[in-house]
Amino acid sequence: MIPASFDYTCPKTVAEAVSLLGQNPEAKILAGGHSLIPMMRFRMATPAMLVDINQLEGLSYIKEEGDWLEIGAMTRESELDRSELVRKSYSLLADTTRVIADPLVRNLATVGGNIAHADPANDHPATMLAYGAEVTATGPDGERSIPIGDFFLDAFTTSLSHDEILTAIRIPRAVEKSGGAYFKLERKVGDYATVAVAAQLVLNGDGKIASAGIGLTNVGLTPIKATAAEEALTGKVLDDASIKEAARLASEVAEPIEDQRGSEEYKRHLVRTFTSRALRKAQERAEGGGV
Repeated sequence: MIPASFDYTCPKTVAEAVSLLGQNPEAKILAGGHSLIPMMRFRMATPAMLVDINQLEGLSYIKEEGDWLEIGAMTRESELDRSELVRKSYSLLADTTRVIADPLVRNLATVGGNIAHADPANDHPATMLAYGAEVTATGPDGERSIPIGDFFLDAFTTSLSHDEILTAIRIPRAVEKSGGAYFKLERKVGDYATVAVAAQLVLNGDGKIASAGIGLTNVGLTPIKATAAEEALTGKVLDDASIKEAARLASEVAEPIEDQRGSEEYKRHLVRTFTSRALRKAQERAEGGGV
């Protein structure tokens, strides 16, 4: 099949892009395009207009500012993958970017697009839940910050208004004794996850957990924040017993469905396994070991 006919525009400023979206209710934003273009090809999406935001200036950057790591929405996955700052201080983010699709796709795919598309099988959403990130949306009334826990409403549905653009992502700045990890099972390199788990830990000086974040990929209609598991870990020493309990709680909040990738029982087992592995790796990194 080929896409239905559509208009194309390439604005030069965020304000112009926002205006075009407001004037065209059936318009869609084109960033990296790796999700939208295939959907258009099979007519699963039939936008009347594409608003190409690849020429917008000032939306591609990776920097620490105040209490945050700030990432422009048009930052390419390959830029994250090459960033020394990300590799050194944000191990969970580095893990996640490394397993998104393949190197060719990462050259064009954007961080903002991965999140804004709200595909529960995408990798960044669960990682952002584990970090406790927030996103910046820019619309006709200016900018607003949205906690990532309030962002994903349903499969492919976010709290963005039609005339808003996700322009930035903010992750809490790395602190001493923090570390994270992302574990993913895929059928082949570049595939969506059968199941993946993101974990982020901050340790106290006595080795107990000051804060924990756990996000689950592709086991529900949205990425899932394993809140009960996080709360069970807080204030505890990470040992076999606490890891086992957190893994159990994470598997219970998962909502997998049986499909060609496996049964519900199999996927819950993977959640338990990957939660355990991610927590152990996160702890190792928070204590200064591993990469």
